[in-house]
Amino acid sequence: MAVAKKEQVDKQSQDEERIERETRDIIIRIKDGDSHAYSKLVKLYHNQVASLAFKMVGDYDEAADIAQDVFVKTSQNIWRYDETKKFYTWLYRITINAAIDYKRKHKRHYHESIENASSTADEKFATPELTYQRGQIRQYIDEATQGLNDKQRSAFVLRDVDGFNINDVADTMDMPVATVRWYLHRARAKVKKDLLRKCPHLLLALGFK
Repeated sequence: MAVAKKEQVDKQSQDEERIERETRDIIIRIKDGDSHAYSKLVKLYHNQVASLAFKMVGDYDEAADIAQDVFVKTSQNIWRYDETKKFYTWLYRITINAAIDYKRKHKRHYHESIENASSTADEKFATPELTYQRGQIRQYIDEATQGLNDKQRSAFVLRDVDGFNINDVADTMDMPVATVRWYLHRARAKVKKDLLRKCPHLLLALGFK
């Protein structure tokens, strides 16, 4: 299991490096006036942007609208991108801000799933009953996260849902690592408190502490 997990992490790291190299090449072409290069950038990142937007707002149609707005803003501001930084942290910052603006404009409550909820128990024991229990707890987690504020939600989605390392979360949110850790601490505490109130039996069954 440990070897397989390491291989998965290594592959993910290699994929990220490949995408970053491809991104740099595309941006160079954009700045050189290649009129077709921007569509390649959109194709490369559209799914990630739409997925992040959905985790922030909890609605597919609204996430699609946000993604469209993100790429309009990206097109308008691509010249400001600092090529010494990771592109996706810059792009995801635009996405997070666009999602927050959208939520404030429409004044609704949104939610997303919690850190690795489906992988807490050992995968080799994933019986139909366990799979059902995981589905239940994800539903409770979605409800619990509705009370998070914008910064808590942003940090929570980036770190615990999408699995960004803490430094990339800090870059994306444009704040110190210590501040990000504080928002994560508050978000996790709120979610855990709500889960303990609503479904302690499921937490115990799945091995949550």
